[in-house]
Amino acid sequence: MEDQQEQASPAVRKRIQDSFDQQGLMSHLGARITHIRPGRVHIVLQARPEVTQQHGYIHAGATSAIADTAGGYAALTLFDDESEVLTVEYKINLLAPAAGDHLEAIGTVLKTGRTLTVCQLEVYGVQVDGARKLVANGQQTLIRVNRPAA
Repeated sequence: MEDQQEQASPAVRKRIQDSFDQQGLMSHLGARITHIRPGRVHIVLQARPEVTQQHGYIHAGATSAIADTAGGYAALTLFDDESEVLTVEYKINLLAPAAGDHLEAIGTVLKTGRTLTVCQLEVYGVQVDGARKLVANGQQTLIRVNRPAA
């Protein structure tokens, strides 16, 4: 069961949350991190008119953005404080309209290396009653880079 999985250390959780809090797009969308584990991060985006497209579903751009971000932070949980990650590429399949009370994006590291890391991306539409439906999935490649000097 997921709640029994290893938690990221407090230092890693703080580093990830502090970085996330600096992201203008995530702030603009109203997204928030809900889980930080080694190699796995969850991001939630509440459904509201500002993130929808013309039919009332959550926009594919918002769906893709939280998926990409969840994968990036999942990778970052596995690197030291001097590292950052940048997305090299990602592919996402939109499987169903992104509907529900909120979306939950889950980034999971599939393979990490010294330079490149590959992540699985999943996005679920979650109803008020907790029912979940996979609305998007994909794969992402990230590159580890050194943190820029302050």
